[in-house]
Amino acid sequence: MNGRFGDIDPGAGRDQAGADRLAVLGAAIFQILTPILPLLGIGRPIGDQSTSVQTLITPAGWAFSIWSFLYAGSLAYAVYQALPAQRDNRLLAGLRWPSVGAFLGNGLWALYTQLDELTFLSVLIIATTLTCLVSVYRQLADAPQLTRGERWFVALPLSALTAWLTAATIVNIAASLNYHGFAPEMDRTILAGAVILTGGVIASAVIRRGAGNPWYALVFLWALAGINARSGQFAVIAASCAIAALAVIVTTVFGLRQPYARAHWFGTTPGREGY
Repeated sequence: MNGRFGDIDPGAGRDQAGADRLAVLGAAIFQILTPILPLLGIGRPIGDQSTSVQTLITPAGWAFSIWSFLYAGSLAYAVYQALPAQRDNRLLAGLRWPSVGAFLGNGLWALYTQLDELTFLSVLIIATTLTCLVSVYRQLADAPQLTRGERWFVALPLSALTAWLTAATIVNIAASLNYHGFAPEMDRTILAGAVILTGGVIASAVIRRGAGNPWYALVFLWALAGINARSGQFAVIAASCAIAALAVIVTTVFGLRQPYARAHWFGTTPGREGY
């Protein structure tokens, strides 16, 4: 089309959409590859770095196995959104760049902590990553309806990643304070319990905002189970984990009592057709 403002290329929008989809794929792969750098002799494993500044709210080692699911889910989402059938999907169009930011943030965090330590800069990186995921979470919660494909390949993995990053950000802040020598004059178990309860309040608020998002709730409960497994021998921490878990469960159950919420997350009523 020609006019006073020059030529308008009808393919420009398609090219941009293609670039967006490729960016998601590239960022998802970057997120998966960066943690294996120590195997190539670059940096120290993240687990070793975390061990050096462990706190009472650091989960047990087995809890971090969830990253296998999170990486697989992120890659499944990246492939799904890149399918030709999803080129004009308006929901995915709004999710692509925030998810790129989240995947890049995870990769950068892994790269930084393997080469350095859990400093305040690591907190800044993970907090920025969580901000990107919160944007994704809100869009998923506000979507009028989700197709079956969106429900399982988008909402599930990205909600799970948001939940884990919520817990990880709290743990990272505590570990960073420990690394920098911050030592408040109070019982460590009481402080840890207060942090866990605060995390439970935050998670419950997020779940309520997400109409009882079950995937977020399950992953946050996994994180609490990991914390309790490692530090549950302290009565204050065990009680705090139990109270936080109860708050998360109750909020989720009440949220899912609404027919709309069950339909939104589980597809118990007909939604948009197709994948």
